[in-house]
Amino acid sequence: MNNREKIEILQKWIDESKRIVFFSGAGVSTDSGIPDFRSQDGLYNQKYKFPPEEIISHDFFENNTEEFYRFYKDKMLCLGAKPNIVHEYIARLEKAGKSLGVITQNIDGLHLLAGSKHVVELHGEERTVNSSTSQQVITPSNGKNGITKVTVNPYTLQNKTVDPEF
Repeated sequence: MNNREKIEILQKWIDESKRIVFFSGAGVSTDSGIPDFRSQDGLYNQKYKFPPEEIISHDFFENNTEEFYRFYKDKMLCLGAKPNIVHEYIARLEKAGKSLGVITQNIDGLHLLAGSKHVVELHGEERTVNSSTSQQVITPSNGKNGITKVTVNPYTLQNKTVDPEF
């Protein structure tokens, strides 16, 4: 079966369905320029001083804050990314009453930017962070890709480092 036939079958299923929940992961956002984890060029196949899954852990953040933010800024934040045709199609289905929502592993927020209203982000999101000390919500400062060029850490509050929510 070729891709066109697969798409036609999927469209038939969608047309015949009354309620749909979409499960999405990194593959949905790669066409928006966001790297995945497991492909040949994915984050898990690149060489770092520490494994990516260790770098994005809370313990690593606590013990290696500067290295955490270097990786986070260089590899995780894609604030200039735009929703692609998949994000937009799912949002249109929700507006048409076909979709009950999206459950995603992605932290990029592209489903929301495309217009989906009912999105569960299983691993959190990169658009804001919550300060555990002041209960304030902080967003990255503007600069290249939305991140300041002045500091490794894009999130500060009263000169204190805060932990991203993912």
